[in-house]
Order: sequence, then structure tokens, then C-alpha cells
Amino acid sequence: MAKVEDAIENVKKFDETADDALIAAVFKGLGPAVHNKDASSVSCTDKKELATVKNNFLIKKLGLKDGPELDAAIKEVCEKMKDSRIKSRVTFYYLLTKKFGKESVYV
Repeated sequence: MAKVEDAIENVKKFDETADDALIAAVFKGLGPAVHNKDASSVSCTDKKELATVKNNFLIKKLGLKDGPELDAAIKEVCEKMKDSRIKSRVTFYYLLTKKFGKESVYV
């Protein structure tokens, strides 16, 4: 998924009222990772990957404090996206951003 339009379409599978501008900002914030097949997706079965999401995105990027609610939110998004074989990192991060009300990080 290397285009913003594709990212918007994917996010809207999980949030029909998704904010296109926020999706575009999340897309842009991921930089070159969105163009790398492996880095552009999240593996919910890889504990190291989920730790990276927690530490690098939730804690460092969104500025959240570590705690069980972060792990619970990641698990919730994994569950929400369970029917998608490939879980787009843009969609994953968008859903987490909305869950924690941290849209202001991207404004």
C-alpha cells in the first residue's frame, strides 16, 4: 500500500467515518515505511512487533504512559482487524490514534 488513497480506503473498512486528513497525516508520518512491504504492515502474532508498536508509536509518538491499557488497545485493534490477512500499519496506527484521542499529535 504505497498511496494515500489506498490507505484511506483501507482505514474506512474499519471506520466508515474516518478522517481523510488524519489518515493522510498518519501515512506521511510513517515516512518510507509505507513503501516497504514488510514495514507497512503489523503482525499481531509477533510479540516483538507488538512491543515496537507499543514503544515506538504509543509511548514515543503519541506520548502515552506505559501500562496495561496500551497492551489492551493493541489487542483490541488486532481483534478488530482479525479478518485482514495483511494489517496495514497506517490503519493500525490510525485506529490507535483515534482510540486514545491523540489526533492532535498529527495536526
